[in-house]
Amino acid sequence: MHFSRNGKFIRSDIWREGKYLDLWSVPHFLSGIVLGLIMHFLNFGTVPTFIIAFLCFVAYEMFEVIVKIEETRMNRTLDVVVGLVSFTPTFLLAPMFSQTQNALVLILVATFDAAISWFGWDASQKAAGIESRLRAEIKEQKERIKERRDERKKLRDKRFRKLKRYMS
Repeated sequence: MHFSRNGKFIRSDIWREGKYLDLWSVPHFLSGIVLGLIMHFLNFGTVPTFIIAFLCFVAYEMFEVIVKIEETRMNRTLDVVVGLVSFTPTFLLAPMFSQTQNALVLILVATFDAAISWFGWDASQKAAGIESRLRAEIKEQKERIKERRDERKKLRDKRFRKLKRYMS
């Protein structure tokens, strides 16, 4: 992890935000499966279900904007698409299986989704801590450089005044 020339923090871990898809696409994909099964259990009509699913995925991306998760516009768009890509077959195929099978898959996928999301969140928290420490270290180094520069300037000024007195 490092800073770019313009001061932007660049993450190099596997959970960094990608331009198009990234490891966060996996929880979005799993969330589509979970939502597809939940909507199947709620037994809404197909059209209202797809509208609700789309709105849920968009609302989550809006939430990410509010909490200042930085992503490219394309990544946000693809997060919605990935969710819908997993939602669609899940919702359409769920009636072919028993309620027990669907419930078991829902529990397993939701558990895996929660676990992988937690690992990603934890990595993001660690990266934020590293960024904070690096920024503090850079600030401290800048202050030390400024202090040394000021000390050297004072010493030069003192030598110059002494030389000036000697010359007069």
